[in-house]
Amino acid sequence: MSLQYIVRQPKTTVANPPLLILLHGYGSNEQDLFSFAEELPDELLIISAQAPYEMGYGAYAWYAINFDSVNGKFSDIPQAKESVDKIANFIDEVKKKYNTASDKTFLLGFSQGAILSYALSLNYPNKVEHVVALSGYINDELLPIEIHPEIKTDYYISHGTVDQVLPIEWARKAPVFLSENNLGHEYSEYPVGHGVAPQNFYSFKAWIQQRL
Repeated sequence: MSLQYIVRQPKTTVANPPLLILLHGYGSNEQDLFSFAEELPDELLIISAQAPYEMGYGAYAWYAINFDSVNGKFSDIPQAKESVDKIANFIDEVKKKYNTASDKTFLLGFSQGAILSYALSLNYPNKVEHVVALSGYINDELLPIEIHPEIKTDYYISHGTVDQVLPIEWARKAPVFLSENNLGHEYSEYPVGHGVAPQNFYSFKAWIQQRL
């Protein structure tokens, strides 16, 4: 397989299980979001992927974030695009290996993982049916030239109102963009920083459950 990953098999026997892929944030690893796995619906096959760029001390990134005195903080866009392609390829490998349900692929990303989840769903129309974007935003530099009119993907979006890493203003642009492109979405804010509040977890868990 092209990316390292860990897996939680479905707790109930299903011939073609629905698939949930987890994409962690910058400087984390595949164990991070896997803590959600135990609490999520039994029928899901849950795969937590590790980002390809090693930062040392068990930390990984999907793409570099660089700092300089002129631009401040900026993202390595070529690396990010490369990671989008790697994730797309990885999803195909997982679907084939585990014989998952062809119409029930969920992609859940946190922070950098959420940014790439948006990018993947818009660059690879309908490769995933459902996106859960936690504490992320839509990066215009990762969008295709035009949004495919046949995309059916829907989105669950949440963000902390006091997020010091990715400002809430960035997140608020996503529902506007999705509405303009007639893409279904549910958007919510929580009074937290750059993280997932318990009530936020129960909210996206219910959203996933409704789509199984």
